[in-house]
Amino acid sequence: MARKIDVSEGRSALDAVRVSRADAAKPARTELATAVRYLLQLLDEKAPGNSVEVRVPPFGAVQVVQGPRHTRGTPPNVIEMDAATWIDLATGVETWVEVVAAGRVQASGTRADLSDLMPLRP
Repeated sequence: MARKIDVSEGRSALDAVRVSRADAAKPARTELATAVRYLLQLLDEKAPGNSVEVRVPPFGAVQVVQGPRHTRGTPPNVIEMDAATWIDLATGVETWVEVVAAGRVQASGTRADLSDLMPLRP
């Protein structure tokens, strides 16, 4: 991740996304991007490492969780989801079990499980 997002900027973006979604409106792309990247940043801080790649296209990806380091090609442990799912999961609106059961997450690899790391505390 390039630039560290300030806590107040991240929380402000999350609040704006929540308000938009509560009003059944589409969140502004910049606010959505900041919210997603902020939550990815928090995950990286909570579980630093390189064994699992969490992707939220098109906004960001981060390698986290201690374990075997991945350096080339597609990582063996990949988790991918859309922005709305990531925000719901990271903020505790939904659980890992719920989003996986609903088919809203693509996860591959023996370490591709975020259940012990969620929710984050934004």
